[in-house]
Amino acid sequence: MCDVCSKSFLYMNWLKHHVSIHSEERPYVCDVCDKSFMLLIFLKEHQHVHSGERPYSCDVCGKSFKKRGFVKAHQCIPPGERPYSCGICNKSFTRQDNVKVHQLIHTGDLPFACVECNKSFKQLGQLKVHQRIHTGERPYSCDVCGKSFKRGGDLKVHQRIHTGDLPYACLECNKSFRLSENLKLHLHMHSGERPHSCDACGKSFKQLPHPKTHVLIHSEERRYTCGLCPTSFRQPEALKVHQRTHTEGRTCTLMCVINNFLTNLF
Repeated sequence: MCDVCSKSFLYMNWLKHHVSIHSEERPYVCDVCDKSFMLLIFLKEHQHVHSGERPYSCDVCGKSFKKRGFVKAHQCIPPGERPYSCGICNKSFTRQDNVKVHQLIHTGDLPFACVECNKSFKQLGQLKVHQRIHTGERPYSCDVCGKSFKRGGDLKVHQRIHTGDLPYACLECNKSFRLSENLKLHLHMHSGERPHSCDACGKSFKQLPHPKTHVLIHSEERRYTCGLCPTSFRQPEALKVHQRTHTEGRTCTLMCVINNFLTNLF
């Protein structure tokens, strides 16, 4: 029986493991990131984060996991079936815990707060990833080039540079992409959709960066100045075109003087 909480166990080694919960001692340290643990088994499971090993698998579907607890939490459901739904908006999910996380959207509850900047999150995992901004920790490293990342998902996307994997394919033209976001932008070419519009004139665009550049047309600000003459422009593209008027070694031309005069006049 545990002297602290009176919980009882069948075997002595189980009791020894349990007693460590009440202690602040963390004798098992990861040699990669120096994170420490109470039990050796926790350290071994943690090391799978760095190695990428997934030794635990589902007996039904074969999906593999880094931790034994993830297998227990995994609920093997036939593809396409979503038996758990939100009681507010009826959105469906494959797992009950996903419903609980989703419902925070409706309640606005953000229970996990960063002690450094007070930013709050819906999930503990989101908070842990955020805290790496403050600590600088990058626990996921590419085994090809050594580049490290804060999130495992970012590492997977990066590794496609080395493997050449392009998992997102357009059904219209079979062109493939490394990122799902790039595929979504590409699909606008086939659909003709222009979801981003200028608030000033209503002109619409397929991609987000274009309206940001376009809106400078409506502004009086000329933030792009030529390094060879005082002429300034609203858009960076106009500056690039202008710079071609300069020949190498010359600082200004008559056209530059005229352009600068017209710029200040209007």
